[in-house]
Amino acid sequence: MIAQLNRPYVVMRPWKAVTRLASYGLFEGRALLQPGRFVNPLVFGLYALARRLPRLRAVERPLFFIGTGRSGSTILGLVLSFHRDVGFLNEPKALWHALLPDEDVIGSFGSGPARYRLDERHASPEVIEGAHRIAGFYLAATGARRLLDKTEATFRVPLLRRVFPDARFLLLVRNGWDVCRSIDAWSRAHGMTDGDERVDWWGRNDRKWRLLVDQVAAESPAFAGRLDELRGMTSQLDRAAVEWTLAMREGLAWRERLPEAVTTVRFETLCAEPEAELRRLARECGLREDGRFIDYGKRVLRPLPARAAFEPHPAVARAFRETLRALGYPDGDGAAGPGTTPASSPPV
Repeated sequence: MIAQLNRPYVVMRPWKAVTRLASYGLFEGRALLQPGRFVNPLVFGLYALARRLPRLRAVERPLFFIGTGRSGSTILGLVLSFHRDVGFLNEPKALWHALLPDEDVIGSFGSGPARYRLDERHASPEVIEGAHRIAGFYLAATGARRLLDKTEATFRVPLLRRVFPDARFLLLVRNGWDVCRSIDAWSRAHGMTDGDERVDWWGRNDRKWRLLVDQVAAESPAFAGRLDELRGMTSQLDRAAVEWTLAMREGLAWRERLPEAVTTVRFETLCAEPEAELRRLARECGLREDGRFIDYGKRVLRPLPARAAFEPHPAVARAFRETLRALGYPDGDGAAGPGTTPASSPPV
């Protein structure tokens, strides 16, 4: 259904379905490969209006996801959006592009320079004020108390901490084999070629991939001396292994640095034990008790079958397997499984 809605959501809490539709139609915008891009001028116009208004509502303890795409952020975001206090923006790339034109790593809104990492230096007074005015406008329009923003926050934590000092981050952890298989399947299903232009998971003509390698992998000791091999990668699975490895190591590093601000959510545990995990998550994020939120999560969260391992490219294989083991997942050689206790974080 539209806006990720499903029948239980609409039946159990119709008013939340209305606010979810408003979020989808008026505030999120449409990135590359998303249908309905004709709404973007309306969305950008609404942002411009919000930036002219005073702050309509205080933005307190907003929630952001860190990790890798295809790790369960969409279903978790939908479940959290069912909570009576939460307003959910699903990948509002347009919002952040309106505030920071050089943040567009996908190429959704232009082909100019872009930055994969964004830190305190990018949080100018104008960006901070604009973010609070737009987010406060959204909260006031939807009647929500807490903002959940499913933006690509993994490499933007310093920026978001400067903009929203009390922000909380949900580190989504999922078996790397499953994530890579899911990215591969998504890119094959949704990617498209138009003349000389290819658009898929890696952006417009590999824009995201090039930025990931040149701006993130280039700084990682795990890929020292292997950048030329990374640049030559064409396999969706191998590229996904690089992205997952970099994102997981970044997320684990932030968890160590900011234990008071980062909550870990293991996808497999969330699906197997939804009630216990959602209660823990709500408690750690400071969300009020909401029994119907728990009931909805129990209805829609189900375990998924594990996907097969594969042989990663030599340039990523060692770092990928080390990260799997650090998170307690099987490394493809019969090592630790997902029920084990994660080891200490790998170096970043």
